[in-house]
Amino acid sequence: MNDPARRDWPATLTVQPIRRAAGVVTLPGSKSLTNRALLLAALADGATTLTNVLDAEDTQMMIAALRALGVAITSTGAGLRVQGSAGEFPQRQADLFLGNAGTAMRSLTAALAFAGGTYRLDGVARMRERPIGDLVDALNALGARVRYAGHAGYPPLLIEPARLAGSSAVDIRGEVSSQFVSGLLMAAPLIAPFAGLGINVPGTLISQPYVAMTIALMARFGIEVRRQDTANGCGFLVPNAAYRSPGQFAIEGDASSASYFLALGALAGGPIRVQGAGVASVQGDVAFANLLEAMGARVVWGSDWIETSTTKRLRGVDYDCGAIPDAAMTAAAVALFAHGRTRLRGIGSWRVKETDRIAAMATELRKLGATVETGPDWLALEGPVALREAEIDTYEDHRIAMCFALAAAGGVSVVIRDPGCVGKTFPTFFEVLASVSGT
Repeated sequence: MNDPARRDWPATLTVQPIRRAAGVVTLPGSKSLTNRALLLAALADGATTLTNVLDAEDTQMMIAALRALGVAITSTGAGLRVQGSAGEFPQRQADLFLGNAGTAMRSLTAALAFAGGTYRLDGVARMRERPIGDLVDALNALGARVRYAGHAGYPPLLIEPARLAGSSAVDIRGEVSSQFVSGLLMAAPLIAPFAGLGINVPGTLISQPYVAMTIALMARFGIEVRRQDTANGCGFLVPNAAYRSPGQFAIEGDASSASYFLALGALAGGPIRVQGAGVASVQGDVAFANLLEAMGARVVWGSDWIETSTTKRLRGVDYDCGAIPDAAMTAAAVALFAHGRTRLRGIGSWRVKETDRIAAMATELRKLGATVETGPDWLALEGPVALREAEIDTYEDHRIAMCFALAAAGGVSVVIRDPGCVGKTFPTFFEVLASVSGT
């Protein structure tokens, strides 16, 4: 695979005014599915060929980590071939650098906690500010020996061989990040000697579609998870069984990345069709199309595609975005063009992502002329009569760069600082944007 994170990027990139946009966008592979599939393929019995694998910084971090753990991953004409380790990583000692890839940090922490080795997991400075304490607490309650090498509750982490506790059930909080629950679910079949592990999530579990995605993918690798909702939250029962390779697995197109082009179709005429995710998708972010429809866009669905176009002036909405936190950032950019006030709720997880996204989005939206208010888990804005040209700071956050490129549909030039940050999940974003945009 090429290394898009090492491309020569300019310090700034100017997105020229977009008068009209139309065309078909073939989506890159889903980051969330790619990193989950890589881990499960590495843990499975047998070899798995993964197709439409996302080639970006976050997935490269996962691939490099798995190779450091002794997993053989090779490129083929069809995709990547992962030789499974049947639940036991060959390398029992490793020092892993995971950049700012949250999916890799959380899932590998859980998987390595019971791998019988000694490991150190670290990342960039921002990763050291992203909480992981809820996951570590749950793992240690089961007998793992995970310690903090820096500030308590945050990476870097030191993992030593576990001493299994007697309980076959554990509680884990889910209101900060659903990745904690997903990581524990994927590791659960490896935790012996239990016949099965009960995972209880008291209270709120945010971003539930991502957990559903994890469960669906585990089923493809032979592990059937049972979910049970309770009066105080939800629970999961994971059998103690071996992951089995499905032979081949095709990664869906990235629904989070689709949001930018679905939004562009709603803002700049369209139609724009995104190919690779649709009605049959296991990704929750396809529901962003429902938000666009609520704002007045025209939306048409297919089994593996979605198409949007402009029908009339968009209107502001009050919308619970707890199930689609990543795509909700795109909704904030769309709200610049809407008539009336838009309030996006259930986005508290923005504060612990690549940056404090609520604060960062508010700052950059104001540069374009929007009136913005924020709270602990919400952001509200009204767009200006006419957008102002602006230079957008991206905070090393790929989604901020991609969201604010859409402001060019308001007839203004938008300067994106550090455009190379899109290499985290969508290295060719600006080229694809230009391919469907008319000036």
